[in-house]
Amino acid sequence: MDVKEQQIIDQASKVFMRLGIRSVNMDDVAQHLRISKKTLYQYVKDKNELVQRIVQHICDHHRSSINAICEKGLNAIDENFEIARFIAAQLGQMHPSIHFDLQKYHAEAWDLLERTEKADIYSCVSSNMEKGIAEGLYREDLNIPVIAKIYIARFDAVFDSALFPESEYDFQEVIWEMFRYHIRGIASDKGIKYLIKKVKKEHPAS
Repeated sequence: MDVKEQQIIDQASKVFMRLGIRSVNMDDVAQHLRISKKTLYQYVKDKNELVQRIVQHICDHHRSSINAICEKGLNAIDENFEIARFIAAQLGQMHPSIHFDLQKYHAEAWDLLERTEKADIYSCVSSNMEKGIAEGLYREDLNIPVIAKIYIARFDAVFDSALFPESEYDFQEVIWEMFRYHIRGIASDKGIKYLIKKVKKEHPAS
C-alpha cells in the first residue's frame, strides 16, 4: 500500500467513524478527503470495498496498539486496564450506528470484523491470564480457553443497544465495570488487593 492509498484509507475511516456508514456515500468521502471521485476510484472499486479496507485498517491499528501496550512491561492487571481503556477510547469515537450499518449493509466487512477482533481478543485475554498466573495476580486454577470465550461473549453484550442504550449509559463507564468484573473473577488474593488499590487511584468513585 503506497502512502497516498494509506492516507485515503486512514482519512476515510475517520469520516465513517464520525458520521456512520450508511449515511455517507462516495461523493461525501471524496469531498471530505478533498480529492476527486475519480481519484478515489483509482484505489477502491466501490463503497463496499472501501468499507472492507477500512475495517481491516481498524483491526490492524487495534492489534498494533494493543501489542504496544503489552510490550510496556506492565503487570497483568495494569496491562488489562490499559487495554480496556484503549478499547473504550477507540470505540467511544465510533458513531452509534456503525455496528448496525455493518451488519445490515456490509456483511463481508462485518464478518471480517467479527472474525478478526474475536481472534485478537481471545489471544490477548489468554496471554494476559497466563502472565497474571505467572505473577501470582490471577488464580492458578483458571480454565483459560473457557474464560477467554466468556470474555468475548461479554464484550459482545457491551454493544447491545437494548442492554446499554446510549441515552442511559456512558460507554467508558460500562467498559470500566466490565474490566473490574473480569479481574475480580480471575484474581488471586494478591490480585484483589492490588485491584482495590488501583480502583481507589484510577476510579475513586467506585
